[in-house]
Amino acid sequence: QLQLVESGGGLVQPGGSLRLSCAASGFTLDYYAIGWFRQAPGKEREGVSCINSSGRSTNYADSVEGRFTISRDNAKNTVYLQMNSLKPEDTAIYYCAKVRYYCSGHPTAYDIWGQGTQVTVSS
Repeated sequence: QLQLVESGGGLVQPGGSLRLSCAASGFTLDYYAIGWFRQAPGKEREGVSCINSSGRSTNYADSVEGRFTISRDNAKNTVYLQMNSLKPEDTAIYYCAKVRYYCSGHPTAYDIWGQGTQVTVSS
């Protein structure tokens, strides 16, 4: 069974940091770009970041540029999202997903999704 499992979410104060992990099972991440999305209550799912298969190319939403860093360790079959300088507006469920072909900000470009991990930024 092909699965992605996110972990690392939690409650953090504004200005704090979290590192999310996305582990794959049932397939090897090496050949695929992986994206991170988030969805806040009452809002549409939005693309946060994406990394290509080699890790040499990354992109970010304007809202997280300079604060979030995506990376991957293919030996561990895992992709990470380091989130620094967190703001209350970063509060959402964060999902990782496997790209069908190329990185995109559209959810329809992804075919395997994790179950999500909750990130809450609050004092």
